[in-house]
Amino acid sequence: MENFTHIGLIGRLGSATVIETLRRLKRYLVSEGYHIILEEQVAELMPGHGLQVSSVKMMGEVCDLVIVIGGDGSLLGAARELAKSNVPLLGVNRGRLGFLTDISPEQIEDGVDAVLEGDYVEEKRFLLDVLVRRNGEPVGYGSGLNDIVLHPGKSTRMIGFDLFVEGQFVYSQRSDGLIVSTPTGSTAYSLSAGGPLLHPKLDAIALVPMFPHTLSSRPIVVDGKSEIKIVIGEANEIYPQVSCDGQYHIPVAPGDTVSITKKPYQVRLIHPTSHNFYETCREKLGWAHNLIES
Repeated sequence: MENFTHIGLIGRLGSATVIETLRRLKRYLVSEGYHIILEEQVAELMPGHGLQVSSVKMMGEVCDLVIVIGGDGSLLGAARELAKSNVPLLGVNRGRLGFLTDISPEQIEDGVDAVLEGDYVEEKRFLLDVLVRRNGEPVGYGSGLNDIVLHPGKSTRMIGFDLFVEGQFVYSQRSDGLIVSTPTGSTAYSLSAGGPLLHPKLDAIALVPMFPHTLSSRPIVVDGKSEIKIVIGEANEIYPQVSCDGQYHIPVAPGDTVSITKKPYQVRLIHPTSHNFYETCREKLGWAHNLIES
């Protein structure tokens, strides 16, 4: 187990409960003698803190561990910025579901202390890169831990596109778009669109159509190393968007090519030893518990 001494703190802005939890965690960690680095925007909300300040990206260079306080969206943003630096992330849930941020704020001192004492499990999750080309030239780039989504943007009209996997033609489709999901994202937007749940350890990608104009279109699961290519039909009258984790958006035009591949590095997530994927699904998705009471 690693020895965490330089700890970065990131929090969702605009939330009084997040700032309250950040202050509480900061006081605890300082009292325990840890070196704390505050994300620069968080630091502005905590005047007189007297601590080191850093951008999110630079935290990967100066921290042994980064703690993210907020919802899964906050952790997604941190993961995209910090995956390359290989610094582990620990999430404290101040959001709604909390598939990725699994320490409760009510037990924050005990939960974080256990991790800092080496009582944790670590897992790695892969991200997806997306590159948009127009007439063969790159015009947009992004990455996502959950998903890359082709969608109509503000329009309510369908998109016509061709789908290729590893250079092999799969189908032409008219629909509201396509969700290209990692196992991490299979419990997010993909799930809402009828996609399959993928265990986080799988090296697989789910391709989930959004309201396809056909009764026979179904989600497809492909190898995680596959190159996914979407060619936007020239006859489209709208300009769709490609979204990364629903947080970063790239405009695309008729005739553009959208290429999606696995990122060459992974994000490291830290969980309490009690973390269990199936238990999380039972709790967050309302699955039935044992029918027979013990």
